[in-house]
Amino acid sequence: MNKTNIGWINGFIGVTIFAGSLPATRIAVMGFSPEFLTTARAAIAGVIALICLYAFKQTKLNWLQFKSLIIVAFGVVIGFPLFTALALQTVTSAHAIVFVGLLPLSTAIFAVLRGGEKPSLPFWLFALIGSTIVVAYMFYENQNLKLSLGDLYMLAAIITCGLGYAEGGKLSRELGGWQVICWALVIALPLMLIMSVYYFPENFDHIHLAEIAGLIYVSLFSMLIGFVFWYKGLALGGIAQVGQIQLVQPFIGLMLSALLLGEKISLAMIVVCFAVVVCVTIAKKYA
Repeated sequence: MNKTNIGWINGFIGVTIFAGSLPATRIAVMGFSPEFLTTARAAIAGVIALICLYAFKQTKLNWLQFKSLIIVAFGVVIGFPLFTALALQTVTSAHAIVFVGLLPLSTAIFAVLRGGEKPSLPFWLFALIGSTIVVAYMFYENQNLKLSLGDLYMLAAIITCGLGYAEGGKLSRELGGWQVICWALVIALPLMLIMSVYYFPENFDHIHLAEIAGLIYVSLFSMLIGFVFWYKGLALGGIAQVGQIQLVQPFIGLMLSALLLGEKISLAMIVVCFAVVVCVTIAKKYA
């Protein structure tokens, strides 16, 4: 099996894990504040990452790698988790999942800006069509043609996540996939530990097992394990190309939202997800 196919397999595993992130976050913010959820998930994953780096004697970084890891940490350790947690206070996870349709385009743009990749013109055409469909859906849902605060938070999440994905994918070619996310978590760990203590709940009377399970999922799987596969996939298969696999995520995420949260999945959501996947499938051919 060639490295491109291995990259696609790893990317798909990563996306499947990430698909549970928004439903798990939606459950967790029912008991925890967005600020605590963001910092606690990073702190928990960061402690595990530190143990992994020490155990496997991963101790060498140069200055350029360190600066790149700061960008990764900003994008995927802080930015995306915080903005999605804030968004999911006011929008359903099913609604938020539709925004994932913009993530491949965001990743591809940063793959050019940060990763030096050069996808073809047809790739950009179909990537833009897919993103336009998502934007049209947003305005369809908000017929007063105004984005809600939750929508704006999700847009910020998509931008920061695309940056973190592209930067991490580029760096994974040098360090390896699991090393990138572990180093990013460790760099953010001191701040995340302090902030998680600051935002620690005053009591746990209103926090149930489901919210704790949501925190555990986003800490171990969304924040660490998923990235091990995802960054390896981006490094082997190309950031822009493998980034398109993210369009499988809405389908899986919508199913999880319906099963775990009982959220209503509208026909429009299904049509939008299907249309975007078609566009991305064509874009992949030209990536």
